[in-house]
Amino acid sequence: MSVQQTVGSDPYFPANGDPRYRVHRYELALDYRPGPNRLSGTARLNAIAGRAPLTEFQLNLADFRIGRVRVDGKAPHYTHRGGRLRIRPPKPIRAGAAFTVEVHWSGNPKPVTSPWGELGWEELEDGALVASQPIGAPSWYPCNDRPADKASYQISITTPSAYSVVAGGRLLTRTTKASTTTWVYEQAAPTSSYLVGLSIGKYQTVLLGDPGLGGVPQTGHLPAHLLAAFSRDFARQPAMMELFEQIFGPYPFGEYAVVVTEEELDVPVEAQGLSLFGANHVDGARGSERLVAHELAHQWFGNSVSIADWRHIWLNEGFAKYAEWLWSERSGGRTAQQLAALAHRKLSGQPKDLVLSDPGRKLMFDDRLYERGGLTLHALRCAMGDDAFFRMLRGWAALHRGGAVTTAAFTAHAARYSAEPLDDLFGAWLRTAKLPPLPTLAVPVAPMPARPTYPPTNADSA
Repeated sequence: MSVQQTVGSDPYFPANGDPRYRVHRYELALDYRPGPNRLSGTARLNAIAGRAPLTEFQLNLADFRIGRVRVDGKAPHYTHRGGRLRIRPPKPIRAGAAFTVEVHWSGNPKPVTSPWGELGWEELEDGALVASQPIGAPSWYPCNDRPADKASYQISITTPSAYSVVAGGRLLTRTTKASTTTWVYEQAAPTSSYLVGLSIGKYQTVLLGDPGLGGVPQTGHLPAHLLAAFSRDFARQPAMMELFEQIFGPYPFGEYAVVVTEEELDVPVEAQGLSLFGANHVDGARGSERLVAHELAHQWFGNSVSIADWRHIWLNEGFAKYAEWLWSERSGGRTAQQLAALAHRKLSGQPKDLVLSDPGRKLMFDDRLYERGGLTLHALRCAMGDDAFFRMLRGWAALHRGGAVTTAAFTAHAARYSAEPLDDLFGAWLRTAKLPPLPTLAVPVAPMPARPTYPPTNADSA
């Protein structure tokens, strides 16, 4: 399905993104030296103008030195300040016309500042990683930084040969020349700029289970000393994949990779086809298993089905939260009803000032949004019954695969699967701050049949 474009700028981040055009492909050629933290790159963007001629347009790019800019091979006038690269082509681009932009940049990448701390490119003790949600992508490459503007990517990265490079997508080639290695990844599926994931480090690579014919290849990339603990903590991820494909529909990408860094991370970070965990999420006791499920679920909800703008973030986080509960329920842990009751009890003792359908920039990553989002889906399941609810979820993931959605699109979609009107339910859970009563499932759900634990195999060095 084609990406739905929103009109106007993102209300939460009006300085990010330019709705006057869209990019359908990025080709990034990067050279990174971890010691001096030096990045140089060339970006080629294939884009299409919107409904009006483009006399000028902008990309988002942090404080790098610009070496060259070209539009359709010709030098434009441009300015670069405050994270915006404003470009005025030699002559206006016709409405609906395809055009190319080429940018050369270099410098020392660093995160961009935000209300939630530093985002984007993060230099590690020995390597680097990218964690861009929601506005960190311009910390390392020029982009039209809005979640609805989804494009395919080819990323070529040259680093010293001691380092591994992991990016979302399929590894096309790995070529070593003298002391450097160039890694080329292709992500063909439409991808939001903040979901372009990257990690550079000294990793060992393992396969998680045997995907079999037609299965999803799953790999782990981690420091060698964490292998024993990782093997236990992520052993059930293939079973999660199997369950989520049953209840959400086919996995939307070609492969799935997990990276564990040497450093600790406050929270794991999902990217398209890739999730990043800190060493603190690997304890050998499956202490972070709910987060393993959460990040995997984002591949359907957040990555394949993306949000049109950040007002709708509950469609990412509420769905991933509910996936945690479904995994627990179906794998013999606490049921979704029990976890919903815990979440409801927690929310009942907290301030009632969050409106799920438009939480505002300040509260868009508040824990209450995650819990209330999960509860909203549980309320919907209770109202619709399991058969209609899960058919609705599979239909949502299939219909909007590769696209961008809004809360209004979801409520209209759910209504088509429900025997009863849902207006009051959505009004109470999505559009008011008051906490509705705890929803209750009428019929207890049996856990899924026992599955093998799928320990990682063939732990070969990358």
